[in-house]
Amino acid sequence: MRKKYSIPELFAAFSKLNVLIIGDVMIDAYLWGKVERISPEAPVPIVSISKKENRMGGAANVAINVQALGGTPILCSVIGSDSNGRLFIELLQQLDMPSEGILHSNDRPTTVKTRVIGNNHQMLRVDEERDEDITTAERKLLLNRIENILSRKNIDVIIFEDYDKGVINKSLIDAVVKKARHLGIPVAVDPKKRNFNHYKNVSLFKPNLKELREGMKLDLEKGKLHEVQDAVKKLCTEHHIDTALVTLSDRGVLIREGESDELIPAHVRNIADVSGAGDTVISVAAMCLALNTSPHLLASLANLAGGLVCEKVGVVPIEKQQLLEEAKRLKIS
Repeated sequence: MRKKYSIPELFAAFSKLNVLIIGDVMIDAYLWGKVERISPEAPVPIVSISKKENRMGGAANVAINVQALGGTPILCSVIGSDSNGRLFIELLQQLDMPSEGILHSNDRPTTVKTRVIGNNHQMLRVDEERDEDITTAERKLLLNRIENILSRKNIDVIIFEDYDKGVINKSLIDAVVKKARHLGIPVAVDPKKRNFNHYKNVSLFKPNLKELREGMKLDLEKGKLHEVQDAVKKLCTEHHIDTALVTLSDRGVLIREGESDELIPAHVRNIADVSGAGDTVISVAAMCLALNTSPHLLASLANLAGGLVCEKVGVVPIEKQQLLEEAKRLKIS
């Protein structure tokens, strides 16, 4: 039986949720500055840096969004035993998030994505990473930590936030999903290509159109909604997925549950940067899933939140009060 919430009731209920987030974490580093001339050495702009900033990214950005909505996030991931790994833990502590689910590896660096922003536009991104699978021993240790947290804490929903950096694989997915089903905990997934077809028997699956195309090896077009609907129906049937939420950028989102689906149109926005929007969408959707809202409310609120963060430069979390006011203004229910 679905629960009916007013928007204020739903937002108040977010604060009671414990969310376990499993996935690839990273540091989003920013170099902010102005562009006033072209380099004499090559035809490239010179960015005069005025500010440097480090933020938690990847699955950690999902944790930040959950916290911004009032929930309590618990991250489970692998970072390097390096200076950037120490920086990541410092950032985690600054936000008063637990580090009990974070494993340190001597075999891989902490992932860092450095964005150069000139005149409020992204000019360049530099990635430091290794994306091969973590070792079997590391995966066993990570699974042990996940199971330990599940045994000690009242977890309301689990999110797999997959960035194809090697933390998640089929054996980890299968073990966690089996444990979650035994405990009656819903599982939400934000997939990438490598593990797309390994997610089965999950509660909510949230690919974007590109991920749906690649995962199902189909030549789908955003404008041909019936093709997307047929693909999502096939996906849910073959993978035993309860609910699918497909983000379609400026078309909005398509949600399917059971034998029915619905397209929720996008709201008109001044798009500045789409980075991190998917993290916001899965965060809101998973928290609505934990509270057993209607599919329409889940998709509408997640769609609205994703659009709002696209109005800002860089990877930023949703602002709870802004989302609340917009949801009330648009009479989302």
